[in-house]
Amino acid sequence: MCGMPQQSPVRSTSTRPARPDASMSLLTNVMDHSLDDGYAEAAARKKAEGTGGMPKTLRAKLGLAAGLVLAALVVTVGAAQARVAAPVVAKEREELIDRIEGETAAADELEDSVDKLRDDVSARQREALEKSGGSGRSDLVGILSGAVEVRGPGVKLVVNDAKDVGTGGDGEPRGTSGFSDTGRVRDRDMQRVVNGLWASGAEAISINGQRLTALSAIRAAGDAILVDNRPLVPPYTVLAVGDGKGLSTRFQDGVDGLYLHALQENYGIRTALSVADDLKLPAAPSVIVRTAQPITEKGTS
Repeated sequence: MCGMPQQSPVRSTSTRPARPDASMSLLTNVMDHSLDDGYAEAAARKKAEGTGGMPKTLRAKLGLAAGLVLAALVVTVGAAQARVAAPVVAKEREELIDRIEGETAAADELEDSVDKLRDDVSARQREALEKSGGSGRSDLVGILSGAVEVRGPGVKLVVNDAKDVGTGGDGEPRGTSGFSDTGRVRDRDMQRVVNGLWASGAEAISINGQRLTALSAIRAAGDAILVDNRPLVPPYTVLAVGDGKGLSTRFQDGVDGLYLHALQENYGIRTALSVADDLKLPAAPSVIVRTAQPITEKGTS
């Protein structure tokens, strides 16, 4: 019997339809499993142990709040201490002011006492001069010693700093290193002026109303010029009693007058010299002689 050849049965295979996002399987896997297994396991363990912790943001807020509270506490304590110390400081300040005022008043009283004593000494010196011999001799001694007021013709010399006064390279106006381009009058300038007037024939000299004597000293203390320890301020007005025209001529032609002229030309120091017909010079505050002794007629014989 001839039969028909057997054919191997054809297995029907069911084809599963492809997912529309099959090409995005990697992205889908990442989205479905965004948390790594290790991280998930650690989080689960912390949650089971109850040590999940505090969110960092909340912890930072609590730390900031604690810092603010501490700062407020420090400021409050400082303000309280300052409030407590304020009355003590104010009391100490008032006591210091009272003490300064008291010491100032005492210094003023001492200065007044010194002035009275100087006047008394001057009066006694004038009295002694009058008793020492003839009136002509006593008047001459009083004039030369500066113990009495004098008046007469002479010259008036005004010396003042330059308009633009500065300092030299060494920080001092015309310092010891030599003249600098400044115009401040110094004590040595006034010394030369006074010595030049004496040498030119002046019989009595005063600076800003301060009478000069044989014991007078002109020196500096800082930028101030002192005459017998009394500070003077510019302009410096020098009055010299003597032969007015002759005194002026001799001074200007002398080395000290030329020195003053050089200061005017080179450093801008302002000077003005004039002849006066009537000058009045005060007496010196006091003339105290501690060492010199007069020679009497008995001593000379």
